[in-house]
Amino acid sequence: MHFLPRVARHFLVLGLLLLGAGAAVAQPTGKAAKGRKRYTFAQRDAVSPYVQNVTKNTDEEQEVDGSFTRLGYRSYADMRTEIDALRKLKEWADTTYQRRLAALPPGGALLVTIHRQGPKGAELSNLTLTVTDKAGKEVLAQTLAPGTGRFFGRDLYQAQRLIPFPKMEAQELNVSIRDAKLYQTFDYILTLPAAQ
Repeated sequence: MHFLPRVARHFLVLGLLLLGAGAAVAQPTGKAAKGRKRYTFAQRDAVSPYVQNVTKNTDEEQEVDGSFTRLGYRSYADMRTEIDALRKLKEWADTTYQRRLAALPPGGALLVTIHRQGPKGAELSNLTLTVTDKAGKEVLAQTLAPGTGRFFGRDLYQAQRLIPFPKMEAQELNVSIRDAKLYQTFDYILTLPAAQ
C-alpha cells in the first residue's frame, strides 16, 4: 500500500526536475544573458571606414565565447573601381565587363562576417539584420539566408554573406544584427558616403 504513493512522489519530483532543466536550457546564460558591453563612444572599424562598432566586439571576446560578428560596407564607387582594375588586369571582354557592372547593387553592399564555435554555430539563418535611420524608421530588415561556414581555426568557423543595399542619400544609419542562437545583438553605426 505504501509503494504506490512513493512511486507517485518520485514521478512528481522527476517531472519537476525535468521541467526546471527545460526552463534552464531555454534561458540565455553567462555573457549572453547580460547582453554585450557597449563602448562609451562608437569605435571606428579597422577594416571598413564606413562602419563604427557600438557594442564591444573584439578578437579577445572571440577567443572566450566565439561570438565575433563584423559588419562591413562596400560602396558602389569602391566596387566599380575594383571591377575597372580587374578588367585591365584580366583583359575581360566588353560583355564580361558589362555583365559584372550590371550586377553591382546601386547602393553598395553590406558584408556580414561571423566567427562561431562549431560548424552548426556558424549558421547564417540565425542572424536577423535591421537597419534604421536616425528617426527610427526601418530602412531594411532581413533574416539571412541559410548557409554554414568553413573551418577558420581551432574550434571556430567563419561564414560571410554579401547583402545588396538600397541606394540612399549620404546619412548615418543604425544597424543591428541579432543572433537568435546566442541571444545577443551587435550594434553598429553605418555612415553612407555621398553618391559619386
